[in-house]
Amino acid sequence: MAEVRLEATQGDITRQRVDAIVNAANSSLLGGGGVDGAIHRAAGRELLEACRQLGGCPTGEARATAGFRLPARWVIHTVGPVWSGGKRGEPELLASCYRRSLEVADELGIRSVAFPAISTGAYGFPGQLAAEIAVNTVRSANTEVELVRLVAFDAETFVLYRKALDNRS
Repeated sequence: MAEVRLEATQGDITRQRVDAIVNAANSSLLGGGGVDGAIHRAAGRELLEACRQLGGCPTGEARATAGFRLPARWVIHTVGPVWSGGKRGEPELLASCYRRSLEVADELGIRSVAFPAISTGAYGFPGQLAAEIAVNTVRSANTEVELVRLVAFDAETFVLYRKALDNRS
């Protein structure tokens, strides 16, 4: 098993040309704001119907649907933790989002995945810590995925990803 190629970019996750994009979803999986809303709008109404069939998803877990109108064939939906100061297992739950998303990718034979900055928007997870968890979890994952792209919506998040990628500890 080769090491995962891990890269960061700034842009729109709905336009990533990868096998799967990850949706930072809420537990209902029925759409919301931020990345979740953007993915639902770009994929079309079929995504909402597919998500209804899944019956929700607990925090730290992941589920997959087709990508419908997205360039990506698949959407892996994961529910990140709401930040409550870090004392309620939030770092472990966030790491689980990345790990479980890669496990779902492996089950589907997916070789390239793009992740957003899970939980850093409305859920309030500190950006630097989230970037470090993303990078460290992907680097330590036992996966067949060959490429993981961390997609930053803004320049600030992109800088945090670059910093985390440059830190080899």
